[in-house]
Amino acid sequence: MPVVLKPGEALGLLHDTALTIVRATTPDGLADLSMRQMSILLIVYLQAPPHTVRGLASKLDVTKPVITRALDSMGKAGLVSRRRDDADKRNVIIQRTVKGALYVEKLGDLVVEQAANLPR
Repeated sequence: MPVVLKPGEALGLLHDTALTIVRATTPDGLADLSMRQMSILLIVYLQAPPHTVRGLASKLDVTKPVITRALDSMGKAGLVSRRRDDADKRNVIIQRTVKGALYVEKLGDLVVEQAANLPR
């Protein structure tokens, strides 16, 4: 059964989730990612691989350098890794990491928790 939210409730859920993430930013907690980085992370972890810089740039309608900069930060945080495609050296494959998978799992738990706290 689909969840039905009013616009104010949906924005409240987004606000509460974002606020919790910002407050929880610690080495072991949820990293404070930009919306672009969060979008990339969710594409990589929720959609079937393979994921390439070129493909992510196309999906987000941005340039490849924009994706590369976002991946640089995410790579430093250990949320994703990159490697050259053995079949086509021009492609860079984005890979999932254990730390990234745990981040996405925590994020999902947080959204569920925040949704349960919505006033009804």
